[in-house]
Amino acid sequence: MSDPYADDIIAIYQEHAAAFEAQRDAHRLIEADWLAAFRDLLPAAAPRVLDIGCGTGRPIARHLIAQGCLITGIDTSEPLLASARAAFPDQRWIAADMRRFSCPDRFHGLIAWHSFFHLRPDDQRPMFDRFRRWAEPGAALMFTSGPSHGHAIGQFEGRPLYHGSLDKDEYRQLLADNGFEVVRQVQNDVACGGATVWLARRPALLDL
Repeated sequence: MSDPYADDIIAIYQEHAAAFEAQRDAHRLIEADWLAAFRDLLPAAAPRVLDIGCGTGRPIARHLIAQGCLITGIDTSEPLLASARAAFPDQRWIAADMRRFSCPDRFHGLIAWHSFFHLRPDDQRPMFDRFRRWAEPGAALMFTSGPSHGHAIGQFEGRPLYHGSLDKDEYRQLLADNGFEVVRQVQNDVACGGATVWLARRPALLDL
């Protein structure tokens, strides 16, 4: 399957931010178990978390803030970021494309929930080096992917919505090559809306 819609992702979340916000706020936090597992891998006191594709900060960042995390959120949608800034003014919200985001800080946790999988496979592969550079030793990394290599086109507000994925063996290899160990991985998790979820950790004493 070709990927003619991949370049439209940023525009969709810019132009339909209100619809996305309403839809996301209407859902219960089905991610709670995964977020608890992620939080368990972070330091107890004020862990720094990079939320990659943060949207409005709801519900993911909101939940982590309530758990004592300090959030830096990045997203390409200014309307979604404006909502995040209004709701959580004490956190840091940055307009940036994850593929080009540059930051001198390192974080105790990285999360890319239902955002990373909007990238083409060829754009996903270089992200693992970025994850490595953003991660403190001991950092947790959690992201969602597709269940197998390829492309899938959904729909949002009448627009084709692109999703891309590598296969699980390549994800495991990319994680290993960049110093991450898989802690847990579930494909099509029925308890989490069918999401395919990866939770990994960078060993605490490894400084790549």
